[in-house]
Amino acid sequence: MESWVPLLDIFMNSTCPETEASLWLQSSFNPSSNPSISISISTASFLALLMQSTEADVVCSPSSSSSSLPSKHRFMWIQTLPNAVQARILSFLTYEHAKFNKQDLSKLARDILYNETVVDFWVNKAAHQLFDVVSDSNSKWVSSFNLDSEEEKFEASFGAVPGWLKDAANSNDPILPWLPISVDDLNTKTPHITSEDDEYTIMEVEEGKDGNFESIESTHREIDPIDHETEETALCLKTRILNMESSLKAAEIADDIQKLCVKRKGESLKVLDLIQPWNVNDEVIPILLSHLLNGKEDEFEWTSNILCSILLPKFLTLEKPASRILVSATIDYCKVHHKAAVYALLFPLILHKNGINTPICDVITKIVKECLHPAHVSAFCQKLLSEDELDGKRHICPPCYQHLVCEKLVWTELLFTLFQNILNHNVHLSQDSVDQIVFKIQESAKVLSKSLKFANFLLCFVTKCGSLLKIHKAVLSEAVGDTSSFLKKSILSKLDSI
Repeated sequence: MESWVPLLDIFMNSTCPETEASLWLQSSFNPSSNPSISISISTASFLALLMQSTEADVVCSPSSSSSSLPSKHRFMWIQTLPNAVQARILSFLTYEHAKFNKQDLSKLARDILYNETVVDFWVNKAAHQLFDVVSDSNSKWVSSFNLDSEEEKFEASFGAVPGWLKDAANSNDPILPWLPISVDDLNTKTPHITSEDDEYTIMEVEEGKDGNFESIESTHREIDPIDHETEETALCLKTRILNMESSLKAAEIADDIQKLCVKRKGESLKVLDLIQPWNVNDEVIPILLSHLLNGKEDEFEWTSNILCSILLPKFLTLEKPASRILVSATIDYCKVHHKAAVYALLFPLILHKNGINTPICDVITKIVKECLHPAHVSAFCQKLLSEDELDGKRHICPPCYQHLVCEKLVWTELLFTLFQNILNHNVHLSQDSVDQIVFKIQESAKVLSKSLKFANFLLCFVTKCGSLLKIHKAVLSEAVGDTSSFLKKSILSKLDSI
């Protein structure tokens, strides 16, 4: 049981339990590094723990008798955990079902669903999803247990209007029958816009909710500019960084940077832009990151600002392979801060104005493979390829480097190579992403007709995404016909077999 405490802690406290649980299980099950632990940590032993039988007292609701007495019931060990934890574990098992025994997963889901006690709605939902994934469509148990009726019952109770809302609607003069807000309440709560010159408009607020950090930040700059004292302090720190003679001074400088940014809360990106911490030597970067991120692990705005102000400029201007110490520090950082890594590093790098080069492609590939779960990469690619998202809202970048980042992808042969590396990492792209890539293949086929890298991507793309390309066979065949690589026949053969 002690071996599973870290994993259970992830399910209880993590904001992204499926990803962290997968990474933990993968790193812990390593027989070559720690044979004693690998014996106890395996997919089979984890299911055995969840399905371990235990006995507990259950108080039944009284019917005819005046008092209720506890009675002994047997449960699986997973059912003794909080409902939220149960749902997270079942969701994790659904996503990673390929690593577990199919019959054991089916039995676990069936035992939870076919239970005498009342099962929580989300636990029931997660168990249904797990059972649907691992069970055959002709399972006899499905026909004997009416899943549709259970689903309808839970959805009806979940979507019902709460009692307090019904009471409020009946005791008021509502504008709409389902919305308990009277005309007087609406008039008193409507925001008052005095003139067209107001600093904030409703549109700006809505954009801020969608994650447009730059529009909010630019508004703050106009309202509350950096004062002269803060600017002088920042320029002094910039000089200290440029004249740093020893890495021993890095910790002291990091503390001073953090104090200044805390003092100017909400303006940390502009303060860091004045300090220019990206000018430090690569050897100093791990020290800066370790001090600046101490105690700030859960603050997305702070961690993303640190990432794009220390690491991003070094990669945006990369013309040769990055140093090992720089890449190592970046990987260590991105493993902990997945969201910040996507918005403050991956997005601006891929959206490079001149298109990604080989060193940048190698860095992005390494981050994707070592720091992100395949499900996160799939979502990241969908957002990257979405035409609706090409509005400059998806990345965070220091103002003085914004000119190197554009709003649209620059489709070069190295960008296709990057997507090939992503597909080789067992990432399953969505249908929307595949459709967008096919469209770009059509546009690029003639321009890159002699490119071997483009041909290698096409072969990988057709092989990995064959099931999603049936509606695009004719279009892809025509695009491949425009190429002149020696892989042309192999790609067409793969297309014919779809």
